[in-house]
Amino acid sequence: MSTTIHDFTPEAADGTPHPLARYRGQVVLIVNTASKCGFTPQYEGLEALWRRHREAGLAVLAFPCNQFGAQEPGDAEEIARFCSLTYAVSFPVLGKVEVNGPGADPLFEHLKAERPGLLGTRGIKWNFTKFLVGRDGRVIGRYPPQTKPEALEAAIVAALAESDGVFGEGI
Repeated sequence: MSTTIHDFTPEAADGTPHPLARYRGQVVLIVNTASKCGFTPQYEGLEALWRRHREAGLAVLAFPCNQFGAQEPGDAEEIARFCSLTYAVSFPVLGKVEVNGPGADPLFEHLKAERPGLLGTRGIKWNFTKFLVGRDGRVIGRYPPQTKPEALEAAIVAALAESDGVFGEGI
């Protein structure tokens, strides 16, 4: 059996384990985020997607990352306060991670291997790279930072419509 996101247990913002197995059967949008980035207003779009589709089975998970221009310098408490007060974020904002290099979180190594970027590159280029994961835990799409959350609506709706957890087979 091959690896899916359900096999990973990143840290929650408070340092406790956050097993992704809890999202089995849901469509998950995973995003590396930063509070002081030009793309930071995308938190608003992510929250809107989550509110609109959570009852249908969408989960949005933010992973703060300070690897790009040191745009996420805060600690977990500061990040949570910023997300809540500035963008009314109510989906999980997990522990700060690295997404590239020797310290890259294993989940992001898996995501990059499952869906390489442009021309097969693995590295994440900037904050707010998005990975859409189907109900079966497999990555079905990778989107660059400049892709606004609302542009993912059709892909999310299609993934949510897949009741058997197998998205894209036979297409």
